[in-house]
Amino acid sequence: MRYRQLDVAVDGGLLHAGVWGDDDAPTVLAVHGITATHRAWGWLAGVLPGVRVVAPDLRGRGRSNHLPGPFGMARHADDLAALVDHLGAGPVVLVGHSMGGFASVVLAYRRPELVTSLVLVDGGLPLEVPAGADPDTLMRAVLGPAAARLAMTFQDERAYHDFWRAHPAFAGAFDGPSVPDRLDAAGATDAADGAGARASADDLRRYFDYDLEPADGGGLRPTSRLEAVTGDQRELVTGASLLPALDALTAPALFLRAPRGLLDGDPLYDAGHVERWAARLPSLRTAEVPGVNHYTIIMGTAGAGAVAQHVSHQLEGARR
Repeated sequence: MRYRQLDVAVDGGLLHAGVWGDDDAPTVLAVHGITATHRAWGWLAGVLPGVRVVAPDLRGRGRSNHLPGPFGMARHADDLAALVDHLGAGPVVLVGHSMGGFASVVLAYRRPELVTSLVLVDGGLPLEVPAGADPDTLMRAVLGPAAARLAMTFQDERAYHDFWRAHPAFAGAFDGPSVPDRLDAAGATDAADGAGARASADDLRRYFDYDLEPADGGGLRPTSRLEAVTGDQRELVTGASLLPALDALTAPALFLRAPRGLLDGDPLYDAGHVERWAARLPSLRTAEVPGVNHYTIIMGTAGAGAVAQHVSHQLEGARR
């Protein structure tokens, strides 16, 4: 699949983005999570033939990490609108993962003419806050391991791979056998499974290599800026710009829930919490993607394949 990168003028500088597919194909705008980059969408793009997938590095992340604050969902939504306007791509099917779902809902509110429908992938609804809990304390508990990583320095790419190899969300994902190791009596089906495992492991390495830049004093550091993450995270529970956007939501929207969370344990979204929001929002439907966690729902072959089926249905609906 054709892949290229581009830069688009936004307030304060240039927003970096990746584009998979041909320019005359139907367009999906894909928005990554709070500490990710556009390369998280490579798995989805690979299983959406005939579709152009456009994905930015959000302000403060990836090759857009030089862009200044303030941050927040409204700011990200305006950057997304500038990207769609630059490409002349609207209206688009909007796919947002984690925090990208929040920014997507706000974009649909601020520029409804740019959006045909939304696919919210384990994000885009306010996180459930226990009675009496402090939002900042809650977010530190949820995002603490991710925020700690942003302050770390790694000797080289291999050291960063090893960090993620030990992460519960990717247990075994880096260790898929190569195709020749599987060419035995099991035959062609087993060989195909081996090819898929190897492709996923190589895709992970490429993703994590992209998420590194030189650190002051030597070594490498993740590209997401801590001030961007902390500037955005409070909105994930308070919904300062999200709640008005959800209340005004009219575009068809689908929420895809991962049954396991960031550390492959408890989900980020309880099923009952999601269903309560679906009862509140007439245009929102829900579904669960089985067997995935908050990361692998898009960063893995099985999760990306399931998400792609739902995105394809949204594209078909947009054509009718």
